Amino acid sequence: MMMLPFSVAMAQKAPCPSPVTGGLRIERFQSKVFPYPQTLRVWLPPGYRDVANAQRKYPVLYMFDGQNLFGGCAAGVPHGWRVDETLTRLIGEHKVEPVIVVGIDAPDDGPKRASELLAIPDTIGPYKFVPRGDRLPAFMSQEVMPRIRRHYRVQTGRAATAVGGASYGGVAAIYLLMTMADSIGLGLIESPAGSPGNGEIARWTEHLYVTPLRVSIGVGDIESHDVRDPIAKLGLDPDETDRAFARISRTVAGNLREAGGKDAHVRFVEDPEGKHSWTTWARRFPEAVEFLFPAK
Repeated sequence: MMMLPFSVAMAQKAPCPSPVTGGLRIERFQSKVFPYPQTLRVWLPPGYRDVANAQRKYPVLYMFDGQNLFGGCAAGVPHGWRVDETLTRLIGEHKVEPVIVVGIDAPDDGPKRASELLAIPDTIGPYKFVPRGDRLPAFMSQEVMPRIRRHYRVQTGRAATAVGGASYGGVAAIYLLMTMADSIGLGLIESPAGSPGNGEIARWTEHLYVTPLRVSIGVGDIESHDVRDPIAKLGLDPDETDRAFARISRTVAGNLREAGGKDAHVRFVEDPEGKHSWTTWARRFPEAVEFLFPAK
């Protein structure tokens, strides 16, 4: 049995102010790939606007559920991942190289989100939706990435391009790592849902010809902690779904290590106290981003 996915709180509509140095930019556009309007939250690292860095280009981390990533007026939920606060601190401590983060908002906290992020059905999940996630490579390569490259100084190439997400966002990130291996080489995967396709993410990562350069995968042992009753009402055993959730993530990490051989750089964390929550993902984020973007 697989774990249910979890919905995410939606972003507020009011845009954040744009500081002169670094800070956050909100961009909205009508996608030609997906049927819903899109919002990008582009976080620029400290010093981005400094004259001394005018010619500098930065690696970039694309993350799903952008409405939950940043603090302050950019937060769609209280606190969220606090990506901006954490990266500001880690960059200042010279533990992480300066990186641009592009948050891709979900169109809602239910079926529209599932439709955009999943290329396959999730018969165990709570929503009825048409999977459109097979359009994600086109969405990224034709709309999001060209837009970011036009307006911001980003490095290109798989060694400088990462994708990340949690739950269904983690599934989407794995899908892009497999289907856009020529241009995305880094992955930050948290609590990827094992229920779509009854463990399909494990099969995606078998027998790879091109492997990611570096991937960090985190999963908790008590993912269902806050939703045990709804899971039980579906006739599922919450304890078994927790074990299955961790097992699927462990298998994905093992597949990537086996495919990469001696050159594999796969970080896997099984967190005994890890829940399916922004608090847990925020707690694991610092070490994950240090692994992907170590200071040079």
